[in-house]
Amino acid sequence: MHSPYSGGMRKSVHSEEYQLVLAKLIAMRKEAGLTQRALAKRLDREYSFVWRIEKGERRLDVVEFYWVCQALEKNAKTVYKELVSAIESMSGRAPSKKTRKRPRS
Repeated sequence: MHSPYSGGMRKSVHSEEYQLVLAKLIAMRKEAGLTQRALAKRLDREYSFVWRIEKGERRLDVVEFYWVCQALEKNAKTVYKELVSAIESMSGRAPSKKTRKRPRS
């Protein structure tokens, strides 16, 4: 896997990691029994909005990600954590277990 920090950054929409995000969103939509048109209707958006996102032609921002999760009746924090875990697994890194230490007074 290519690190976004080595050799210059590439567009995330073309990355393996983003393809994982798209696959997760598509799976969640299908699991909910919704077509792209039905999801678009729940989002009060045009059908092409969902189609372009799922085809990787349009990047989903964090607020839109939240809205899509809500429309699919999923907890956005849970979905995000699942995606981070899967992305970390792709890169061979174990999920971070870092804890913050408070500075001594």
